[in-house]
Order: sequence, then C-alpha cells, then structure tokens
Amino acid sequence: MTSRARKTWLTACLLAVSTTVVLAGCATADPTSSGGDAAEGDAIVVGSFAFPESEILGEIYAQALEAEGFDVSTKFNIGPRQQTIPALQDGSINLIPEYNGNLLAYYDTAYEERTTEDVDAALPDAVGADDLQVLDSAEAEDKDAYVVTKKTAEDNDLTAIGDLKALEPFSLASNPQFGELGYGIPGLRDVYGVGVEAGQVTFVPYEDFGGPDTVQALVDGTVQVADIYTTSPAIKSEDLVVLEDPENMISAQNVIPLLSKDIYTDKLAEVLNAISAKLTTDDLIDLRERVEGDEKASAATAAEEWLTTAGLLDK
Repeated sequence: MTSRARKTWLTACLLAVSTTVVLAGCATADPTSSGGDAAEGDAIVVGSFAFPESEILGEIYAQALEAEGFDVSTKFNIGPRQQTIPALQDGSINLIPEYNGNLLAYYDTAYEERTTEDVDAALPDAVGADDLQVLDSAEAEDKDAYVVTKKTAEDNDLTAIGDLKALEPFSLASNPQFGELGYGIPGLRDVYGVGVEAGQVTFVPYEDFGGPDTVQALVDGTVQVADIYTTSPAIKSEDLVVLEDPENMISAQNVIPLLSKDIYTDKLAEVLNAISAKLTTDDLIDLRERVEGDEKASAATAAEEWLTTAGLLDK
C-alpha cells in the first residue's frame, strides 16, 4: 500500500469510529495533527465536493503538495457546503477547492459582488469568521452561462446575452429554479431587457442542471438557448457558444483554495497559488472530458498529467 493510500485509509478508519469507542485497527494519530518530522506544518487533508470536477481539483492540490514534501491525505466526495464547511471547522479536512462566488453566497446570501476582483476582496472577512482563509483564485471558472449553438449565434449575430433580444421569441432550457433566480429569467429581463414582453421567452425546465438532457434539447432545436455550466465538456464536443455577460449578471465562480488558517505556510501558499496561476476554464473542460467522457480516466491520472504538462510536477 502506498503512503498516500495508507494515509487515506487511516483517515477513513478514524472517521468510522465513534467518540467513545477505540478501534484497535486505527491506532494512529489524528490526520489533521502535525506528523513526525513534517517540516511544512500540519498534515494536509484535502477534501472535495461530491462531483467529478471537484475531485479532479482535489487531486491536483494533493499531488502538487505531496510532491513538495507535504504530508497529504484525501477525503473526497463529501457533499455540499453544508457538509464541507463543518468538516473544515472540525478538522476532518483542512483544504478544499472552492468556487469564490458560491462560497461568498454561503456566508452572505445577499452579497452584491459580481466580478472576480470584488468577490475575492470580500471573501477573507467572510470565511475568516470560521478561522478559514482563501488564497489566489484561478482564471478557471465553473458557472452558469447562456449558451447557444454555433449556427444560432452566427445566424443571429449573437455574442452577448443582450443580443438575445434579436432572437425573440425563443425557448430557454434550464433547471427549474432558473425561473426565479436573479441571473435567470428575472435578470434576463431586468438587466438585459430580454423577454420584457409576455411570451417572448418560453422557459422549459430540465432537472439535470445543464446535463445531457439540457444539451440535447439545445442541439436538436427543442430550445434555442440553454443554461449550461462553463466547464461542461459539451461546450467543445458540440461546438457551442457561451454568450458574454458584460454586465456581470452572473457572479464570478473562480476556482479558489479554501483552507484552515492553522495549516497555512508560505510554502503551501506558493504551491497552491502556482496552480491557480496556470488553471484555465479550458483546462477544466478538458479534464472533465477525460474523466467523464469515453476515456474514463481516473481523477488521479488526469490531475497528474495536467500538473506535469503545466510544469508543476517533475516526472
């Protein structure tokens, strides 16, 4: 068993016992405490949300840190923020790849920041209340986007969301909540003046949140516009066009490291900030395609090869 595999097993083992029962097979220290002669501070336990992209990002963080001598284990597929934030608070994990806009919304549901710069500026105080901190955000974003086919874009001269006025009337596919969200149908009307008159935008709800059914509806012409996430492999495979959002109606959702303050070191920040400096939205699309597409590469393999190509991992 490799050192990382053993550490991951030990972490799982510790989590499996109750606070009143000692399991003989787990005779080891808390994985969040400083390990032996680790020169870089406490052991790092990297977590992730319960979807492939987050696990890939977690692997990127874990492998890059391990290559620099950190004591690293992983605990992936935890769940939503209602589970990951408490895990950071209780020490079950102490580092996780996050998304800046949604992270800020977790702490302040009425937040008004929209650009990457403004969201990043608001985050330190927000997460600091839980003794957490963020590092540099990446250019890479995974967020809602108004998407059309290339043919629709070319036939109607569409480059930005406001241009959809020229497409009226049209049908729009998205998750059921989109009809009420500020960046959904109401925002389309209030920010961009699209769908102001009744009947100009027909909302068609889909439950897969920009997944295969939504993509298929767009490609086959059932709808003319769809809400699809910017890192969806379908953006490339189906040659789709993401419409620009010059008014920043949709908040920034840049990938950003979130960590417990007690594991911070300058070296750790250097490693993670180097990742953020290289990671792009196109990278996320390619990584997701490798893991979720026909290749079915493991998150670990995709992460390792991205780090190597980016010059962040010597092989």
